[in-house]
Amino acid sequence: MSTGFVTSLLRDGVFQVISVSAPMLLTALAIGLIVAILQATTSIQEQTLTFLPKLVAILLVLAFLGGWMFTRLGEYTIRLFSMIPEMTR
Repeated sequence: MSTGFVTSLLRDGVFQVISVSAPMLLTALAIGLIVAILQATTSIQEQTLTFLPKLVAILLVLAFLGGWMFTRLGEYTIRLFSMIPEMTR
């Protein structure tokens, strides 16, 4: 097993994590920013106000993109398991 092979595995793994988690993280970031702007303009400083909109938005993203995420991770896992014979050489 070469250094390039291990580097490729790590790079692909990190890319998978970023690409699968990005929709949820970006949604939470956008909702948090919108709620923060609304809180600043209305002078409402309730810390728990951002929790519910973020939770609902993340659940909606999971409902719409959950199948894609699961398929993407499943394909990556199958690819990793198919590489096991190469790794043992």
